[in-house]
Amino acid sequence: MVGRALVRLLAADRRTVAAVVALNSLAALAGLGAPWLLGRIIDTVSHGGDGIDRLALGVLGCAVAQLLLTRSALAIGYRFGERTAFRVREQFVGRALGLPAAVVERVPAGDLAARGTTDIDAVANTLRDILPSMAVGAVQIVFIVSAVVVLHPVLGVLGLAGLSGIWFVTRWYLRRARAAYLAEGAANSVLADDLAATTSGARTIEAFALRERRLAAGHAAIAETRRTRLGTLALRSVYFPSVETSYAVPGVLVLLVGGLLYIDGRVSLGTVVAAVLYLRQLVGPLDGILIWIEQLQSSLASFARVEGLAAIPAAPPVVTEPPRHERIELAGVRYAYDEGRDVLHGVDLTIRPGERLAIVGLSGAGKSTLGMLIAGVDRPTAGSVTVGGVPIADLPPDELRRQVVLVTQEHHVFRESLRDNLIVDAPDDVLRAALKTVGADWADDLDRDLARHPLDGAQAQQVALARVVLADPHTVILDEATALLDPTAARTAERALAAVLDERTVIAIAHRLQTAHDADRVAVMEDGRIIELGTHDDLVAAGGPYAALWRSWHGGA
Repeated sequence: MVGRALVRLLAADRRTVAAVVALNSLAALAGLGAPWLLGRIIDTVSHGGDGIDRLALGVLGCAVAQLLLTRSALAIGYRFGERTAFRVREQFVGRALGLPAAVVERVPAGDLAARGTTDIDAVANTLRDILPSMAVGAVQIVFIVSAVVVLHPVLGVLGLAGLSGIWFVTRWYLRRARAAYLAEGAANSVLADDLAATTSGARTIEAFALRERRLAAGHAAIAETRRTRLGTLALRSVYFPSVETSYAVPGVLVLLVGGLLYIDGRVSLGTVVAAVLYLRQLVGPLDGILIWIEQLQSSLASFARVEGLAAIPAAPPVVTEPPRHERIELAGVRYAYDEGRDVLHGVDLTIRPGERLAIVGLSGAGKSTLGMLIAGVDRPTAGSVTVGGVPIADLPPDELRRQVVLVTQEHHVFRESLRDNLIVDAPDDVLRAALKTVGADWADDLDRDLARHPLDGAQAQQVALARVVLADPHTVILDEATALLDPTAARTAERALAAVLDERTVIAIAHRLQTAHDADRVAVMEDGRIIELGTHDDLVAAGGPYAALWRSWHGGA
């Protein structure tokens, strides 16, 4: 998968890639001239000839030409890398935004953040620095080895034989490096997620004396990160010393055998010197490539994690048929998280337009899961959830927002202006009217920078409710919408909610039974099933589970 993705990136800018290869080839050809000319100088001096000045100028000219061509190739390669890194970032953001909402809800925030920052930075570094440099080195190596073979076949074969040790140790390294770097990347993601969870939950940790538990979890994540990091360091500690030792072998072999051939008069001294210089020229590109290979393992592991989003099944194609009416129907709904056991078991329910339905039950009964399915955040593993005869989860995002909106206790505020946070592209008077509807009298400046002037909890909820007003859905689902607010802020939010909910269908996941008392109907859930359904008065009169909850809530009165 990673190889195909890399080929696609290269093909998207094939002309630039071709230019880089061409310039590198010319630079390598220019680099071949200097050792050959130095050999000619030695032979000329040995035989008492002249023309050394011209040969020396030729060496200088080759060096200057190689420098200019190489720098031009690297400059073009860097521009290619930056453009391609931009494509990778843009593709990643598009894929992340295209993930099914349920997948995003379950993916640890630290993991997605690590893929979108650390991993993409590693990929960008590869595309900007590693690939152009490896292209330069590879072309130089091919040309230099060819030059040694052409100069003297025996010495060329000896040089290649001396390089074989590098091939064996590199093969040993590559068989182990990919798994080691993937493990290191995964450990880094776990650590990032653990730190994010600890930081965001600092007040909860303090309130419930969870400090030792969170420290233990952090130490475990750090220990795993350290273990995987030491694993990759161990591979490098074997790889690089072995490679450095292998560099000297070709030159030693050529000097030994070339010296014997020179003594026998079968080769000139200049040829031996030129062959040794060529082989010494190999050290630079080989060293660069082998260092980049080591870094490439980390980068490819990062690329695999970035490309891994493509392996997540995308949301199914959305339906184009608009809902025929506003009635919501659930038939035989079952749901399980990550192929575990079912948390909803055959739920059947019809919600009439304009109705106020309260869903009650003990913690873990499946209330929030049911609300998530009705909101179209995920689809049931069996059965159907429809609005107007159309599956809710299959509606396009814009259409879904006009049908059903879920309001929870968590309201995300973007670090942008107030206008941008309202999401909907509408005239300023419409935006101000929506804010006024929810009682946001403080919101007079739509250009207020919420990064510099953050909102408190009540204000953030008013912005969230203004979004609901602008979306204008016929059904609103409330899941503990005011649970995190202090009493004063909660009363302000409830007044804003009353304005938003006027003349809409309301599904309230009720944790306070007063909400159920005021509803048109009450659905009582237990162990993922609706066990009672009716009006408050009828259920109290029936003396069943709801009546017991009501008596318990009223202290037995």
